[in-house]
Amino acid sequence: MIKKQTLIFTLLPLLLLLLLMADLITGSVHIPVKHLIRYLFLENDGTMEWGTLHIFRIPRVFSALVAGIALSVSGLQMQTVFRNPLAGPYVLGISSGASLGVALVVIGFNSYFGTNVFSSTSSWLLIIAAWVGSAIILLIILLVSLKTGDIMTILILGIMLGSGISAIISILQFFSGESALKAFVIWTMGSVSSVTREQIPLLLTGIIPGLILSLFLIKSSNVVQLGEEYSKTLGVNIMRYRILVFTGTSLLTGTVTAFCGPIGFIGIAVPHITRMIFKTSRYGILLSGSIILGASIMVLSDLISQLPGKQMIFPVNAVTSLIGIPVIIWIITGKRKFMYE
Repeated sequence: MIKKQTLIFTLLPLLLLLLLMADLITGSVHIPVKHLIRYLFLENDGTMEWGTLHIFRIPRVFSALVAGIALSVSGLQMQTVFRNPLAGPYVLGISSGASLGVALVVIGFNSYFGTNVFSSTSSWLLIIAAWVGSAIILLIILLVSLKTGDIMTILILGIMLGSGISAIISILQFFSGESALKAFVIWTMGSVSSVTREQIPLLLTGIIPGLILSLFLIKSSNVVQLGEEYSKTLGVNIMRYRILVFTGTSLLTGTVTAFCGPIGFIGIAVPHITRMIFKTSRYGILLSGSIILGASIMVLSDLISQLPGKQMIFPVNAVTSLIGIPVIIWIITGKRKFMYE
């Protein structure tokens, strides 16, 4: 088993590398592989290929890589803390909170100030609004966690908050103008193409702390998988563990949603694919596998979205849904075991 896992961990990074190269050369401007290697390390020579690669494709592919990692880690954490195979990074309504923040800015500014904040893809106002929306939902969840020890109550609350926020967003859309509605609907389709080189450092300021938290919780997560009561006997502070998991999930999911829009099914599907491949419940292996697989599947989704070429691309959210939905159906109809012995 150890040899098999070592082989898989050797092959998966190679697969990711191939997908990254394929995504970088694919698009309206084709860049041959031999030119790709040269342009990656060459200073600006004024050619269209160099500009296309460094200004557009590298930020886009890097954003897909980071989004896949963040959503997959969030999904693994949620499935572990809730011990529910269908839990995902949006189960607590964090993504819905971010979407509400963006909706208020986009629709509110357009309706009352006549300003289209989507006129510039580098609008920091959208990012701040998404972060604030996520933080408010997280605060509500944490306050409820202090009142109740029932993890299912928190799960149900998250689902209800998400549904309520979706209703508010629908009302805002109903009263919005045509241009604001179109801009917001396009944002909800998800895109990694809107992230610029200047925004990447800010993207990482939300992702890196969330990933550090997930690494810090590896030991506790291994124990929590055996049940909360058993975990308490081994000295795990369940309330502290939940707060750290919810905080990390909020940072990861909220940041990705702010920059790329709501991207579904990656967080639910990738941890299950990881379990299916590695056939283990060891959290450290699952975390490492989810990071590599999440990045690979998200880059693959971005690659597929670019296949039409020219000026038309598929919404990345549609691609991730087509990948994730069969996995969810397989989980439900196949009655697969959530945890492996």
